[in-house]
Amino acid sequence: MRIGVFGATGVIGGRIVREAVARGHEVTAISRSTPPAEPGPVTWRQAEISDPAAVTELLPGLDVLVNAINAGRDIDDTIRNADALPTAARSLLCALESHPRTRLIVIGGAGSLEISPGQQIADLDGIAESLPADLGTPPEYLRVIHAHREALNLYRLSNRDWTYLSPSALLIPPGERTGRYRLGRNELLVRADGSSAISAEDLAVAVLDEAEHPRHVGLRFTVGY
Repeated sequence: MRIGVFGATGVIGGRIVREAVARGHEVTAISRSTPPAEPGPVTWRQAEISDPAAVTELLPGLDVLVNAINAGRDIDDTIRNADALPTAARSLLCALESHPRTRLIVIGGAGSLEISPGQQIADLDGIAESLPADLGTPPEYLRVIHAHREALNLYRLSNRDWTYLSPSALLIPPGERTGRYRLGRNELLVRADGSSAISAEDLAVAVLDEAEHPRHVGLRFTVGY
């Protein structure tokens, strides 16, 4: 397949690019910064995901477009720019109006997963105060969690060919590529010891598995150990 990856220089996007290349797909790696100059098996393009016209220019010929962006370069930057997540959703959905057959796979957040029926992580009492101990982020990171959920709701309201992948609560980079993971829908996957985790490498495996064998079109799903 021909696969485009936004956020290709990031922790998750870079691993998705490598996994796609290893499987023999034709990959266009997209970054808002200056792309690498060295030749290789990947075609690099520079574009801003918030610009629908720029996204539209990239779509011809792509079978799948992956949105693996982060809102910032570090935690503080990510918190300041949390609105970039729903902004990207609006831009992608606008661009895809002219290419409705292109599949969109979005790597989102875990905060909108449920720990009991109707009870999302993002709405738990004291969630902001628990973030430093649970994720190593300041309480203000709750803004990013809410932004991911807003973006998911935008995709759910659309009629595009989208899939949204929420990782487990803890994303481990660098980690091990085992090629094994559990699948879930809207509920947080938790192991017997109470932990919820997935390596960035196995998250990339799940993205390519979904791209090659679509099972969650128009749906959100999650993966974990």
